[in-house]
Amino acid sequence: MMTLREIQTHLDAEILCGEDQLDREVCGAFACDLISEMLASASSHVLLITSLTNAHVVHTAEVIDALGVIFVGGRRPAEDVIEIVKKNSKIPLLTTKCQMFDCCGLLFSKVVQADRKDPP
Repeated sequence: MMTLREIQTHLDAEILCGEDQLDREVCGAFACDLISEMLASASSHVLLITSLTNAHVVHTAEVIDALGVIFVGGRRPAEDVIEIVKKNSKIPLLTTKCQMFDCCGLLFSKVVQADRKDPP
Protein backbone atom coordinates (compact mmCIF):
# COMPACT_ATOMS: atom_id res chain seq x y z
CA MET A 1 0.00 0.00 0.00
CA MET A 2 1.15 3.54 -0.73
CA THR A 3 -0.12 7.00 0.02
CA LEU A 4 -1.02 9.48 -2.69
CA ARG A 5 1.96 11.54 -1.54
CA GLU A 6 4.32 8.60 -2.20
CA ILE A 7 2.70 8.05 -5.59
CA GLN A 8 3.09 11.74 -6.39
CA THR A 9 6.80 11.45 -5.62
CA HIS A 10 7.33 8.25 -7.65
CA LEU A 11 5.56 9.72 -10.69
CA ASP A 12 7.12 13.16 -10.29
CA ALA A 13 3.54 14.40 -10.52
CA GLU A 14 2.35 17.96 -10.12
CA ILE A 15 -0.43 18.47 -7.59
CA LEU A 16 -3.26 20.42 -9.19
CA CYS A 17 -5.48 20.43 -6.10
CA GLY A 18 -6.21 18.45 -2.97
CA GLU A 19 -2.77 18.59 -1.43
CA ASP A 20 -4.31 18.21 2.02
CA GLN A 21 -5.70 14.80 0.94
CA LEU A 22 -2.39 13.21 -0.12
CA ASP A 23 -2.07 11.04 2.98
CA ARG A 24 -4.86 8.77 1.72
CA GLU A 25 -3.72 5.17 1.36
CA VAL A 26 -4.10 3.66 -2.09
CA CYS A 27 -4.70 -0.08 -2.37
CA GLY A 28 -5.75 -0.20 -6.01
CA ALA A 29 -5.82 1.73 -9.25
CA PHE A 30 -7.98 1.76 -12.35
CA ALA A 31 -6.60 3.06 -15.66
CA CYS A 32 -9.03 3.90 -18.43
CA ASP A 33 -10.06 6.51 -20.97
CA LEU A 34 -13.75 5.59 -21.17
CA ILE A 35 -16.17 7.14 -18.69
CA SER A 36 -18.66 4.32 -19.22
CA GLU A 37 -15.99 1.74 -18.37
CA MET A 38 -14.99 3.66 -15.24
CA LEU A 39 -18.60 3.70 -14.07
CA ALA A 40 -19.22 0.06 -14.93
CA SER A 41 -15.99 -1.52 -13.78
CA ALA A 42 -14.06 0.57 -11.27
CA SER A 43 -14.46 -0.17 -7.60
CA SER A 44 -14.85 2.59 -5.08
CA HIS A 45 -11.80 3.91 -3.27
CA VAL A 46 -9.41 3.43 -6.19
CA LEU A 47 -7.05 5.82 -7.86
CA LEU A 48 -8.22 6.74 -11.37
CA ILE A 49 -5.52 7.03 -14.02
CA THR A 50 -6.58 8.64 -17.29
CA SER A 51 -5.67 10.96 -20.12
CA LEU A 52 -9.19 12.42 -20.22
CA THR A 53 -9.26 15.95 -18.83
CA ASN A 54 -12.88 17.04 -19.01
CA ALA A 55 -15.18 17.74 -16.08
CA HIS A 56 -16.92 14.38 -16.61
CA VAL A 57 -13.85 12.58 -15.27
CA VAL A 58 -14.08 14.54 -12.03
CA HIS A 59 -17.80 13.84 -11.73
CA THR A 60 -17.14 10.16 -12.39
CA ALA A 61 -14.45 10.14 -9.70
CA GLU A 62 -17.00 11.59 -7.29
CA VAL A 63 -19.66 9.03 -8.23
CA ILE A 64 -17.35 6.06 -7.69
CA ASP A 65 -15.80 7.64 -4.60
CA ALA A 66 -12.30 7.56 -6.07
CA LEU A 67 -9.31 8.44 -3.91
CA GLY A 68 -7.87 10.73 -6.58
CA VAL A 69 -7.25 11.23 -10.28
CA ILE A 70 -3.92 11.17 -12.08
CA PHE A 71 -3.84 12.68 -15.55
CA VAL A 72 -1.11 11.10 -17.66
CA GLY A 73 0.95 12.32 -20.60
CA GLY A 74 1.33 15.80 -19.12
CA ARG A 75 -2.35 16.49 -19.64
CA ARG A 76 -4.28 18.67 -17.26
CA PRO A 77 -7.88 19.81 -17.02
CA ALA A 78 -8.80 23.40 -17.76
CA GLU A 79 -8.33 25.84 -14.89
CA ASP A 80 -12.10 26.26 -14.48
CA VAL A 81 -12.42 22.49 -13.85
CA ILE A 82 -9.63 22.63 -11.27
CA GLU A 83 -11.30 25.60 -9.55
CA ILE A 84 -14.63 23.76 -9.36
CA VAL A 85 -12.89 20.79 -7.73
CA LYS A 86 -11.13 23.09 -5.25
CA LYS A 87 -14.47 24.59 -4.21
CA ASN A 88 -16.78 21.57 -4.30
CA SER A 89 -14.80 18.37 -3.93
CA LYS A 90 -12.09 16.72 -1.89
CA ILE A 91 -10.68 14.69 -4.77
CA PRO A 92 -6.98 15.25 -5.32
CA LEU A 93 -5.99 15.90 -8.93
CA LEU A 94 -2.45 15.27 -10.12
CA THR A 95 -0.73 15.32 -13.47
CA THR A 96 2.35 13.42 -14.59
CA LYS A 97 4.41 13.42 -17.75
CA CYS A 98 4.44 9.61 -17.64
CA GLN A 99 2.37 7.90 -20.29
CA MET A 100 -0.42 5.57 -19.16
CA PHE A 101 1.59 2.36 -19.64
CA ASP A 102 4.62 3.68 -17.78
CA CYS A 103 2.49 5.10 -14.98
CA CYS A 104 0.66 1.81 -14.44
CA GLY A 105 3.85 -0.23 -14.64
CA LEU A 106 5.65 1.97 -12.15
CA LEU A 107 2.76 1.89 -9.68
CA PHE A 108 2.35 -1.87 -10.07
CA SER A 109 6.06 -2.36 -9.40
CA LYS A 110 5.65 -0.29 -6.23
CA VAL A 111 2.85 -2.56 -4.97
CA VAL A 112 -0.29 -0.67 -6.01
CA GLN A 113 -2.61 -3.41 -7.25
CA ALA A 114 -4.83 -3.29 -10.30
CA ASP A 115 -8.51 -2.90 -9.50
CA ARG A 116 -10.10 -6.28 -10.10
CA LYS A 117 -13.81 -5.68 -9.60
CA ASP A 118 -15.84 -8.69 -10.61
CA PRO A 119 -17.82 -8.14 -13.82
CA PRO A 120 -21.51 -7.40 -13.33
